[in-house]
Amino acid sequence: MNNSPKLRIIERFERSQNYRKTIHNLIPGGAHTYTKGDDQFPALSPAAISHGKGAYVWDLDGNQYLDCSMGLTSVSLGHAYKPVLDRVREELEKGANFQRPSYIEKEMAEAFLALIPCHDMIKFSKNGSSVTTAAVKLARAYTGRDFVAFPGDHPFYSVDDWFIGRTACDRGVPQATKDLSLTFKSYDLNSLKELFEKYPNQIACVITEPEKEDNTPQDYLPKAIELAHQYGALFIVDEMISGFKSDFPGSTTRYGIEPDMCTWGKGIANGFSFCALTGKKHVMELGGIRNIGDAKVFLASTTHGGETHAIAAGLATIKAFKENNVIEHNHKIGDLLVAKLRQCIAQKGLEKHIAIAGTKWLSYTVFRDFEGNVSMSLRTLMLQEMIKRGVLYQGAFVPCFSHTEQDVDYFIEAFSQSCDVFKLALNDSTEKYLVGEPTKPVFRKYL
Repeated sequence: MNNSPKLRIIERFERSQNYRKTIHNLIPGGAHTYTKGDDQFPALSPAAISHGKGAYVWDLDGNQYLDCSMGLTSVSLGHAYKPVLDRVREELEKGANFQRPSYIEKEMAEAFLALIPCHDMIKFSKNGSSVTTAAVKLARAYTGRDFVAFPGDHPFYSVDDWFIGRTACDRGVPQATKDLSLTFKSYDLNSLKELFEKYPNQIACVITEPEKEDNTPQDYLPKAIELAHQYGALFIVDEMISGFKSDFPGSTTRYGIEPDMCTWGKGIANGFSFCALTGKKHVMELGGIRNIGDAKVFLASTTHGGETHAIAAGLATIKAFKENNVIEHNHKIGDLLVAKLRQCIAQKGLEKHIAIAGTKWLSYTVFRDFEGNVSMSLRTLMLQEMIKRGVLYQGAFVPCFSHTEQDVDYFIEAFSQSCDVFKLALNDSTEKYLVGEPTKPVFRKYL
C-alpha cells in the first residue's frame, strides 16, 4: 500500500508468560469473564494489560497495541478519557458508598430516563446479568407466568441459570430450570409465533438484542412487541451491546419502539461498572415498596449498585455523547474500517475465506477454510499475526470516540500483512505458522 504506516513488530512476551504460569492457580479461568481467558487468545499474546489511554493499551512487557474491542465493547469514548476521570475524581472525594442513597442516584435517574421517553423508572446494578435477570423476574411477577423466550442463536444474555441452562455450558443447572427457558430463531416472527402457540398462556416475556447485523429487518421489533403483547407477554429489549452504539441512547429510540423494559450496560459509563434496567411504571413499580398489601417482588438489590464514582462516570459519558456527536464519529470510523477491510480482502483474493459481518458500530470477521467451514485455527493465526503487528484483535472492531482515521489505516496495514501469512497457511498448513493451540469457543460442552 502507498504511504502505508510503519507497524510495531511485537515479539516479547516474557512477563506475560510468567503471568500465565501463576494466574490460573489464583483465579478460576484466569480472568473474571471467560471472554478474556487464555483460551480466547493465541499463545503469542498479552496475558494482561498494564494500562490504556485513548484507543491504545499496553501489556506487562511494555508492548503497545491499537485496541479493537475496547473493554469488550464497554469503553465508548476511550481509555482514561479525561472528562470522565475528572468527574469520577470529583465524586470520589465525597465518598463512594453510604448507608442511604447518594444524591447522585436521583441525578442519574432523571438524566438517563430523559433519554428514553417511553420509560418511567430505572434500577441500577453493577453488571448486565443482574439487570437482565431482574427484568425476567419482573415479567414473571407481572404476568404470573414462568416461561421466558429468547433467540437461541444470540450468544449471551446472563450468567444466571435461566440463560446458561440453554447453552452448552449447562453443568450445574437443574433440568427444571432449563425447561422454563424457550428459544426461537432471531428476527423471525413466524418462529416466535410458533413458540407462543406451542406454549399458550405460559410465556412471561421475550428478551432479545435489538440488532446484530446491518440487514436486521426494520419492521421486526415493532411487530415482535405487538405479537408478544397479543399473547399476553412482556417484551424486553437488551441494549447491553447496542446501547450508546447503534444510536444515542440506543436501538429503542432509533426505531421508535416501546418495549416494556430495556437493559443497559456496556458503553454507558465508558468502562466503569454501571448498568441499568429501565421500564414502564406499571411493571417497574412491582419492585418497589409503595403498593401496601401486595406481595413483595425482591428485585435487583446490590450494595454497590449506587457507587457514586461509577454513576458519575455514567453522567460524564452522557454529557460527552450530547456535546460531541460521538455516535456520528463512531459510525464514521466503523464505516471506513469496514469499507477498507472489504477492499483489502478483495485485493488479497480472500473473499471466499474472510467475511465481514455485523454493523458499523460492531463489525467482526469470519474465517473459513477451503471447504468453506469456519476455522478456529485460521482465526487464531490471524489474531496472532495482528497482535504481532501491534493490534490487539479478537476478531471484532468496536469504534470509540478516540479512534482516528489514522488508526483505521494502521489496522488495515496490519490486516493486509496478516492476510499474507493467512494465505500461506491456507495453501500449506496452519500448524506451520501458528504457535500454540487454536482458540476455543466460550460456550462449549467440554474443556
